[in-house]
Formats: sequence, C-alpha cells, structure tokens
Amino acid sequence: MKYQITINRANTVDEIEEYWTNDDYVNLLAKFDYPDADGSDRATLKELLFMAISDFEPKDAAVIMLEYKLAEDLNDGQIHQISNDMLLDKVCEEYPEIRLHSTLFHINQLLFKAYNGKFPNAKATILECSFELIEGENENALTKENILKLLNNGLSDSNLIKRLFDHAMNENASFPEAEDVLWDVTTSDNVNFTITTSEYWLSKDDINSSQYEDILEIPVEIE
Repeated sequence: MKYQITINRANTVDEIEEYWTNDDYVNLLAKFDYPDADGSDRATLKELLFMAISDFEPKDAAVIMLEYKLAEDLNDGQIHQISNDMLLDKVCEEYPEIRLHSTLFHINQLLFKAYNGKFPNAKATILECSFELIEGENENALTKENILKLLNNGLSDSNLIKRLFDHAMNENASFPEAEDVLWDVTTSDNVNFTITTSEYWLSKDDINSSQYEDILEIPVEIE
C-alpha cells in the first residue's frame, strides 16, 4: 500500500494538560492531606494540589504520586528507588520498561511544576500529520506500528527510534514496541492524525522531510 505522508506540525510541550482529570486532583489532594476539595473548579484544584504537594519533601511526594498511578506495576522497592532517581535523572526517558514512560512523564512533570524545577524537566512531542492512501486498499485503521514505519523516511538517521529499532522500522517485521513508544494516537478519519510521544523518542529536530511517499508492508504473521 502506497501512502502520501505529510507532517504538518510538531510541537514540543512540557505537559499534557488533559491527562490529569478533576477526579485525579481530588484524589491526590486527599493523599496529600487536603480532603474535601471536591466541588472546586479545575484551575483551583490544580493550584491547591501544588500547594499541598509543596508541604512534603520532594522524595516523599514522588512516592505518593508513584503509588497512586503505578502501584499495580511497581513494588515498594522500585517505587522508592524511582522516587530517589527522579530528582537526579529523567527516569521517564531512561526506565527500562518503555510501557511506563508515559505515566512516569506525567508524574514527573506535575512534580516539576509543583516544586518549581526541583525535578528534571522532560518534554513531549505532539505531531500533527496525515497518511493518505494513494495506491492499494486498507480498510483497517492505521496502527501505531504502521504509523512509525510510515514516518521512518521522514526522520533523520540520528532519531532514536530508527537507531534502536532499525530492523523493525525498515523490514517487514513485527514492531510490538510501537505501542509504548507512541503514547497516544487520535484520528477522526484515519487520514489526519495527532500523535503524542516523548521528545526523547521523537523531537521536531528529527524531522528532515515534511512530505513524501512511502510503501507500507503489513508483516506476515507466522503460525
């Protein structure tokens, strides 16, 4: 299947505002000893949470945040180790389990803002692009794997995805890591997409071609 790929815009952001819900803010306020915040508007809840967090030591606040979001994925020892490491390094980029990078990013950035920079500042990339089918038929929605393979020829050779997953990006091979490399993919028409990922994986400087054609081969599953 042949596609026309157009990369319309790449933005760098330090938070995804819609990630944290009002319920999250209320629940976290309770964990930071500020109960009965339900009923406040979103902006007030966020301000109250930052104030409540700042009353705690950064490491202790990190433990609370990690337990709230990742208690089912990490044991107590891992949580306490990460809470220490977060003050020194961008754990949301370096942690061995890629599937946790997105959640770690959102936790890190909330703490970064609450403590006015005591935590390292990580970034995310929001990519707006289109994949228009010009030859062949594809009745299915493009997957994250499909999207990364189609983006391959528009990225510089220094891009981390291309360097770490060279075989999957360039060959007709399965690419399961794509599910975790790309954090979020939205589309209303299966042509125009908004893609969110870490700047660690894909920065706007990695894009060296904003319009090109490419062929997508669907990996053959071996039974």
